[in-house]
Amino acid sequence: MKISVFGMGYVGCVGMGCLAKMDHQVVGVDVSQLKVDLIRNGKATVVEKDIDELIETGVAQGRISATTDARQAVLDSDISFICVGTPNLPTGHLDMTAIEAVATEIGRTLAEKDTHHVVVIRSTVMPGTNRKLAGIIGHAAGKPAGNGFGVVSNPEFLREGSAVADFFNPPYTVIASDTDQSLDIMNQLYAGLNADVIRTDIEVAETIKFLNNSYHALKVAFGNEVGRICKAMNVDSRQLMDLFCKDTILNISPYYFKPGFAYGGSCLPKDLKALNLIAHDRYVDVPILAAVSPSNEAHIGIAEKMILDRNPRRIGFASISFKPGTDDLRFSPALELTERLIGRGMELAVYDRNLNLSRLMGKNKDFLFEKLPHIDRILVDTMDELVSFADLIVIANNESYISDYFREHPVPEGVKVLDLAGTLYGQGLSGVEGICW
Repeated sequence: MKISVFGMGYVGCVGMGCLAKMDHQVVGVDVSQLKVDLIRNGKATVVEKDIDELIETGVAQGRISATTDARQAVLDSDISFICVGTPNLPTGHLDMTAIEAVATEIGRTLAEKDTHHVVVIRSTVMPGTNRKLAGIIGHAAGKPAGNGFGVVSNPEFLREGSAVADFFNPPYTVIASDTDQSLDIMNQLYAGLNADVIRTDIEVAETIKFLNNSYHALKVAFGNEVGRICKAMNVDSRQLMDLFCKDTILNISPYYFKPGFAYGGSCLPKDLKALNLIAHDRYVDVPILAAVSPSNEAHIGIAEKMILDRNPRRIGFASISFKPGTDDLRFSPALELTERLIGRGMELAVYDRNLNLSRLMGKNKDFLFEKLPHIDRILVDTMDELVSFADLIVIANNESYISDYFREHPVPEGVKVLDLAGTLYGQGLSGVEGICW
C-alpha cells in the first residue's frame, strides 16, 4: 500500500521504518526540513533500537521517502497516518492544534481525489477527536466522511527503547471508525502482524491509551511506595516484588512494578494528567489517579534528600534520559534531579552514552536546554571520567553499559553509589545503596 506519515517524531519515524519493512511504500511528511533531510539521507530522527537499520534499508530500497509537501504526499498515497505531537496545555488538556492543522491540510487535498482515502489517527488524542477530525476533513474536502474518505482511530502501544519490537508484536491492534471500508483496508494493512486486530467503539479506541499509560504510571508509583516502606522496615523490596509479580493471574504483569526511580517521559505524565482532566470535566472523583503524580514527585524529593544527606562534594550522574535505551529527556526525573542539585550549588558531571547534543532536535532539545542550559559544560565522555570525578555516583537508569562497567571495575574506595534504578541490585558491591533497597 502507499502510505503517508505526518510527523516524524518517535511514533512517526518508527511507523515509517516498520511499515516499509512490511513492503509498503511510505512517505514521511514534516514541517522540519532537518527531519526531512535526515530521512532522505537514510538516518532516523530518533534514537531507538533497530530503527536506524530499518530507515537506512527502506530509503536504500526506495520504499521510504520524505517531504514537506503535504498535498503531494496525500495525492500519492491511499492511507495517511497522523503522528504529530499532542502535548499538554497549561490546563492539562491535550493541545490538538497540530493534529487539527494536519486534518485541514489532508481535507483540502482530498477535494482533488476520487479514490477512497483512509486517515488514521495514531497520535494520542482527547475523546471525541475522531468525529471532530471527520468534520474538519469533510468541511475542507467538501464531502462527508464515508464518501471518499474515512477516519480511523488506531492508538499505538510503543514503549521507547523497544518500539520496533512492540510495533511488530503489539498486545493487540485496535481500530475504530464509522466507515467500514476504511476498517477493511486497515485489516489488510495489519494482516502480517503477530496480534489480533480488534474493532471497537471509537470512544473506546480513543480512551485505551490514557487507561494503559495511567495504569503504567500507577504501577511505577505503587512499586516505589512499597519500596520505601520496605526500606524503612529493612525488608528486601526487590525480593518482595519479585514474589508479587509471579502472580500473573491477579497482579496482571511484572512490567513497571520493580521498585526504582520515578517515572517520566512524554507519555505517562501527559496521559495521566489528561485522564485526570477527563474525569474532572465530568465531575468524577478519582483520588487514586490524582495521587499518582504527587507520589512520583515525592520519590524524586526522597532521592534528592538521600543525595544531600551524604554531603557529596562532586556528584556524577550515570544516564539522565527518562528511561534506558533512549535519548528522550522530556520530563526525565533524572534531569529534574540534576537541575535541583545544580540549583543548590552542587558540582555535577553527567555521562550518558545515548545522549548526543548534535542529534537532539525539537521539543526534546528544547526541554533539555530549558532545564540545563549549560549541559555541554558538565557532560563527560566516558564512565572512567565520571568515576574519577565523583565522590558520589548516581545511577538513574538500568543501562547495561553501567552494570557492565561496575562488573569489571570495583567501586573506588571513598566513592559512594546511589543506585536509583536497581542496576546493581543483587551484585553484592560495597558502597552501593538503592533508593528502595
